[in-house]
Order: sequence, then structure tokens, then C-alpha cells
Amino acid sequence: MTKTLWISILSAATLMSQPALAAADEPGWAYYGGDEGGQRYSDARQITPANVAALQPAWTFSTGDLASKGEAIRHAAFENTPILAGGRVYVCSPFNEVSALDPGSGRAYWRFDPRIDTHLRYPNEFNCRGVAYWRNPAAPLHSPCAERVFMNTNDRRLFAIDAATGKLCAGFSRGGVTDAMPGARLERPGGAQITSPPVVADGTVIVGSSIDDNQRVRETSGAVHAFDAVTGALRWTFDPLAGAGPKVVAGAANVWAPMSVDPALGLVYLPTTSPSPDFYGVFRPGNDGHADSIVALHARTGALAWAFQVVHHDLWDYDLPAQPTLATVTYRGRAVPALLQTTKQGLLFTLDRRTGAPIIPVVERPAPQGGMPGETLSPTQPIPVAPPPLAPNRIRPQDAFGLTPWDRAACRRLIAGARNDGLYTPPSTQGTIVYPFTGGGSNWGGLAFDAGHDIAYVNTSSAIHKVTLIPTAKLAAARAADPGAEISPNTGAPYGMKRELLRSPLGLPCNPPPWGMLHAVDMHDGHVLWEVPLGTTSDLAPGSQLLLRDTGTPNFGGPIVTAGGVVLIGAAMDNYLRAFDARTGRELWRGRLPAGAQATPMTYVWRGRQYVLIASGGHAKSGTKRGDSLVAYALPR
Repeated sequence: MTKTLWISILSAATLMSQPALAAADEPGWAYYGGDEGGQRYSDARQITPANVAALQPAWTFSTGDLASKGEAIRHAAFENTPILAGGRVYVCSPFNEVSALDPGSGRAYWRFDPRIDTHLRYPNEFNCRGVAYWRNPAAPLHSPCAERVFMNTNDRRLFAIDAATGKLCAGFSRGGVTDAMPGARLERPGGAQITSPPVVADGTVIVGSSIDDNQRVRETSGAVHAFDAVTGALRWTFDPLAGAGPKVVAGAANVWAPMSVDPALGLVYLPTTSPSPDFYGVFRPGNDGHADSIVALHARTGALAWAFQVVHHDLWDYDLPAQPTLATVTYRGRAVPALLQTTKQGLLFTLDRRTGAPIIPVVERPAPQGGMPGETLSPTQPIPVAPPPLAPNRIRPQDAFGLTPWDRAACRRLIAGARNDGLYTPPSTQGTIVYPFTGGGSNWGGLAFDAGHDIAYVNTSSAIHKVTLIPTAKLAAARAADPGAEISPNTGAPYGMKRELLRSPLGLPCNPPPWGMLHAVDMHDGHVLWEVPLGTTSDLAPGSQLLLRDTGTPNFGGPIVTAGGVVLIGAAMDNYLRAFDARTGRELWRGRLPAGAQATPMTYVWRGRQYVLIASGGHAKSGTKRGDSLVAYALPR
């Protein structure tokens, strides 16, 4: 047989092993946030308000975790958003098992398991929000690892996987894997993890981290690391606290949320977190460098382009939890390349992504004072003039909620007994109201943006945390008196801390509902178009809807919006995927799921049919039903 014939046969076999691609103009979802800027928008328009009620399951895929992970599944959160790239859907389980699937049937092409230790316990449970896909422009088509899937793991490794075969890319670092947090020093093996996907920009893979809260003053560094996408060599490192000043003793300020990329500007945008420990800042005087900031870096070199801080000297765990959204915003008639950043306080910042200057003005407003001895509180905090806060941030004892007079009176006493001067009240030994709580208003799900109409869709949660500083000598007694409470040592500080949700004796939040909302914001002027409750208590307490109507629930995960005029979201603490009319906010449909959907959906068109995918696996910290399914919905053929 001639050499030419052998080459022809091998080439044909290679092509046959590749999945058949859909039409090039069919809308896909190649990045965690839909596009590199995290708009969570799709041009797909097959599903509309008129027909969305006909959606039905088209296929399901099981990661196998329910059968294989035993006790560890109780400590997992299936927060994954799959991506569609190169003709395959890629999904990762909470335990970092990656599967490549047929987009039309859910059939698995391959599966890669990094075999993480399931006996460890991590600060944010076992979690994998997504993976990143990269096509090497210098590699020949169909050559090994020309297409790569990058995944960082709970145990802090970065893998480069051949997107076509599921095999490791041998030329990347040490056989396809590298240490994603080189030089990190941990007090315990599970003290840091990586939960959000990396991003790839200009041939550089950029990785953040998630670090233990409130364990010690001298915490692990939250430095961001960048690696060569071909070789795995470390290119640069950026520490948000590097310029905080010589008197600052702290760690963390990490980037646990997803990042965004503007390829035209060559910038990567980091949403940074609070320094350690969250609620006691005497050992970090000043405004904490670039902690609690949107930081724009040159992707190739890691050099700082600009930074904008959204919380000064954070004492409330009000870190930036969501991917920055890059879009063109036409505010008051002027179109500007923008960055939209949601926050746990329910605020929405709108900045020029070229410079960091506010597009919608930001005002420094006086903040409550009178912190712990030695604390250097900021006299002001930045507040955007529009939109108004999307989550309530003030509560009086007389506002307490309860189903009965007894229930309400108990909540009234809890609120009245804490220090409560409004947003940014400093922590205290008396106990301080933190409202919205540290899991709200908007969390890691971020927002969806419809560029055609300049509308942002944001989901928020509303609940109250009470944070109490406890003298170190009294920590053991506090733990003994309340063994189920979250009590952390803040080792190296004179105070530990206790964080608790304020709930009535019946277990309901002490703040009035709605406890979860979906909002639409017109970015032409920042006014709220509509807002509706999100979620029901039906799966938390069956039968409770007879008494609790239109309450919504706290929610984790975000929305997507389509050109068909539909907003799709799971997130709530019931087992549903919902569709809303993007114009009016009316709920149009809900699809029953096998488990909780604390994840952000995605959508794509494959061979003429639009699919909507949602991870349905539940969430350990939310207490929702556990599972291991990826569910695809579509209209009937």
C-alpha cells in the first residue's frame, strides 16, 4: 500500500472520529458566560414567549456521582455551566470529572477524571463551575491538542486536555498538568481550592482561587497566576495586596469568581475579594490595596491597566462574587464600552472598561463609624447613583417578619438586640446586622445583558446575617454552647467571629419577603423596568405555599437571556428551571428537575434545534436535593 493511500485512510479515520459540526452560523455557547465578556446572551430565537411552555426534556446526562461518591456528595455543589465548542458540549462535575458530549443527544464522547481526594473538605464544597476551551492558532487542524480544554481543580491543579480525545496534553508542563497555585502555603490541605473556570487570553491561561474565610490573619496569598497555554510555563503573578502598604498583615484578596476578557483591548478583568480575616481589619490599616476591586490587567504581562474599588476597608465579606460583564452601554444617549459589576450589597456599578472611570456616576457616601479599638474605618463608601440598590439594606425591629405574633416578636427581639446602623455598620462584640447577608444580594451568578435593548437582568437574594466578634479566650465556650454555629478563630487576632442567619423559631428569615427576586434594569438611565419574586418554598417545606405566596427564595446561579425574548434561570431553592418574558417579567414556564438547580443555564442551536441546558445536582450549603444530572430541554420536533 502506498504512503499516499495510508495518509488518505488515516485522515479519513481522523475526520470520522470528530463530531459532525453544526452550521457555522448557529448560535453556540463557547465560554462560561456565553462570550468572553460574560454577557450570558444568545442570538437563538427559536424559543419565544409564545412557545416556551412547550419545552420538554430532550436528553439527560448523569455524571455518575450519586453512585460513586458516597458521603462526599453531601459536600458538593453542582454549579456547572457547560460550554459548546468545537462541536462538543463540555461539562464538569463538582469533583472535576470532565465529559465531552454530543450536543444533540447527550451521548458521551470521552470522560476525564483527575481523581481528586474526596475525603478532604473545602471552604466552598466540591465545586466546578466550568471549563475553558482554546484553539491553538499555531497548531495544524486535528493535530493532537490543537483544541484544548483547560480545567482547574478543587485540589489546585491546572489540566490541559485534548478536546478531541480527553487525553492529557503531554507538552503542557508535567504531562498535561501543573500546580495552579505555585508557592502557596496552606495551614490545611483543603484550605484553598479553585472553583471557577480559568480564562484564556492571548495564549495565556489565567487562574484565580478560593481561600478559607476567617481562619487566620496571615492567610494564604490570593495571587492570580497566568500560564503559557502551550507549555504550561508560569508567565506572571499578580497579588492584589502587593501595594497595600508595609503595615498591612493579611492574605486572601483572591479571585474566586469567574473573570472576563476583552481581546481587542488585551485586558483581563479580575473581581477581587476581601483580605483576611473578613470581619476584623486592625492588622490591615487603610483601604486594602486592590482588594474588593475590579482590576484590569494586560493579559500578556499581568501589568496593571486600572483598578476600581467598590468597598473600602471591607469588614463585611462584601467581596466581588460575580464575573464582570463587558458590553456596550448607551447611558443617557452616549454609547460606551462598559463593564457592569454586580455586588453582594445589591449594587450595580457601570464603568468604562478602557479606563475604569464610572459611566453611571458613583458617589462617596458617609458610612457608619465607631468600629473596634484600633480599626481604621473608611469615612465613606462608593454608591452608584443608578440603579437604586436591588436588595434592601436597612431594617428596623418593627419591620421583622413572622407568620405568627410569637414568631414575629422573636425576630423583632433579635434585630433590636444587634448593632444596626444600616449598610456598612462595623462588626462588634454586641453583634452587628449585615444586610444584605454575605450570600446576597447578587452572588456568583452575575447578570445577563441584552445589548439590543440595553437591559440587564439580575437575580438577588435577601436575608440577614448577624456577625459577632468573640474574644479569643471565650471562643471555646461559645463553640460548646452552640456546636452547630459557624464560629471561626481568626488566628492571630484578639477576636474570633460568629456568623448566623437571623431566623424565626419557625426557621423563616426574620426580614420580610421577597427573599429572592429577578430584576430588569434599563441601562439607558438605570431605572428598574420590572422585578418579580424568584422561587417558591414548595421543595423546602411542602405545603408551605398555602401560607407563603410570592416570597421568592435565596438563590445561587444566574440568568441568561435570548434574542427570542426569554429569560431563563434556575438558581432558586426549588427544583425548577424557569422562563420569564424578558419584556414584562411574567413567568411563562417552569420545568421540573430531578434535583436543585443552583447553577446558570446555557443555550445553543444544534442542527436547527435550540437546546437549553441546566445542571441539576443541588447545593450542599443551600440544602437543596442532591443529584448528578445535566438536563437538556428543547421544543418538540
